[in-house]
Amino acid sequence: MQTKATGGITILGLGPGNPDQLTRAAWDWLNSIDEIYLRTGHHPVVASLPEELVVHSFDEYYEQGESFEDVYRQIVEQVLALGTRSQGVTYAVPGHPFVAEATSPEIVRRAREQGIPVKVIEGLSFLEPSFTALGLDPFPQLTLADALEVGAMHHPTFPADQPALIAQIYSKETASRLKLTLMSVYPDEHPVKLVHAAGTSHEMVEDLHLYEIDRSPNLGLLTALYVPPLAEGASFEAFQEIIAHLRAPDGCPWDREQTHASLRRYLLEETYEALEALDADDMDALREELGDLLLQIVLHAQIATEEGEFTMAEVLQGIHHKIVYRHPHVFSDTRVRDVANVLANWEQLKRHEREEKGKAEKGMLDSVPLSLPALTQAQEIQDRAARVGFDWPDIQPVWEKVQEEFNEVQAAQDEASREKELGDLLFAVVNLVRWYKADAETALRGTNNRFRRRFSRIEAAARQQGRELTEMTLAEMDEIWEAAKRAENGEE
Repeated sequence: MQTKATGGITILGLGPGNPDQLTRAAWDWLNSIDEIYLRTGHHPVVASLPEELVVHSFDEYYEQGESFEDVYRQIVEQVLALGTRSQGVTYAVPGHPFVAEATSPEIVRRAREQGIPVKVIEGLSFLEPSFTALGLDPFPQLTLADALEVGAMHHPTFPADQPALIAQIYSKETASRLKLTLMSVYPDEHPVKLVHAAGTSHEMVEDLHLYEIDRSPNLGLLTALYVPPLAEGASFEAFQEIIAHLRAPDGCPWDREQTHASLRRYLLEETYEALEALDADDMDALREELGDLLLQIVLHAQIATEEGEFTMAEVLQGIHHKIVYRHPHVFSDTRVRDVANVLANWEQLKRHEREEKGKAEKGMLDSVPLSLPALTQAQEIQDRAARVGFDWPDIQPVWEKVQEEFNEVQAAQDEASREKELGDLLFAVVNLVRWYKADAETALRGTNNRFRRRFSRIEAAARQQGRELTEMTLAEMDEIWEAAKRAENGEE
């Protein structure tokens, strides 16, 4: 047999693993050459290659490389070099050359840049036999993902209300990392299927719970995971569609009439209701209230889309860029000492952002919203000033300042002066709260709630006695109050 003197690079797909599934074109080509380079020799078809064929593999690169990226880079460089020979090179990969195959697209791109001829002989990918094994039609919305990429994330990037097929679960470690990422969205006992060696004589489908996938003894190079969808409506995209439908001509008359201005009060109301759930430590209520708050956000984004103002994609891209930019200590190589250093960097980066956008220089406190509740506004002002060192060195002067302002309230000679000094006292107390690493707004809301509960006990006692509150003495009311307080503290 003679080597085909074609020059250039031929990339050939070996199919999923069954020699019978090699394409006619692939088999004819394999019988017309005398040398082949394999990305990996660990593939079932290799044993059935023509006997006269001289077989090389790049498996040694996997043993020596520090990462898959390093291995793939070396393989690409070697195939490109071999492609410049007069006889060229045939490079074979598992499955299809452009399905779950990192080297082929890069070889083709680089070869075109260098003027090296490239021929691609397609092969059956792992997908078709996987669909057959699962009895699955991938249309209309199956997500395809790589186990290494998903396992390296903290949260999956595909919608949970659509099915997913995740390939290359070649080891227990890969499966373990993958399941941890998926369990940030899916229940631990979500039913899944591991598909092993699809399209070969060793094909197997395992029905498991998600938390069990790294316990399978059958994990290997030809393993993929099928993740059925969660219930309808479990994705952000599905929620956006619901809101868009509400605003459509065939949607809800009330929703269609809303504007940014008309929805303003609802945004504020839902925010406070979410805070109430937080204050009550009621996670069921918080889940519901966060949904109500999200409704308001998506409604505003939908109205903006319809008016040509901005889209939800722009909202997400904007906050994505902002978070990455302002956290170089997480997403880059910046080093920070502590939280104070993080906050100082944050302010500096915000200033750079304003300069890049050509915005006028603002004071540090100019962006504190005037619409914030007064306690929250005071604490935010103090926090920002402290970031640049305008703060007491320790808590003792803070206590002294509270006492000083208290004395000035007592010494005030008229209502106007007294109101001013009371404001100063409140500001000083907020600073004391801040030094104790508490939140002033939350602390006062907690006190308000306790007062309401205890006062309701007084009202209930009056009703039981058939009396009006105005008929009770302060001593009687105080006795009930103290009893309520002891009950809350578990003292009776």
